[in-house]
This record gives sequence, C-alpha cells and structure tokens, in this order.
Amino acid sequence: MSKRYTAAFKRDAVTLVRSSTHRNVTEIARKLGVSPEGLRGWVKQGRTNRAEGRPDKLTGAERGISPADGAAV
Repeated sequence: MSKRYTAAFKRDAVTLVRSSTHRNVTEIARKLGVSPEGLRGWVKQGRTNRAEGRPDKLTGAERGISPADGAAV
C-alpha cells in the first residue's frame, strides 16, 4: 500500500534535497521515511515544473494535476 503525501511535504522534501550539499537523496529519503525512488521522482517533477527539465516533459499543471491533488512540486 502506498502512502499519500501532501503537496507541502513534497515541496519541503524537494527543497531539502536541493539545498543539501552533504547528503544524497537516499539519505534524505531515509530520514524523512519515504522511498528514495519516490523522492527522486518528486525532485525530477519539480525540475520539470520549474522549466529546468527536459522540454518534452509535461508539468503537473499540463498533466492536469493540482498541488491539492498531491502532485509533485
């Protein structure tokens, strides 16, 4: 069974990954109690949403997912 996380939790987790210079995604995921793969996905979607990702990837808004629905940040 998968857990659902709030948009705020995901946003904070992505911010923590982006600001961390001494810990990798796996360490941060372990500390937060989430899967490393899930956290990597949130970081990747966050890059896309900020137009830092690949141009062929859709943002959460383009996919029709709002932050209230638990979309990655």
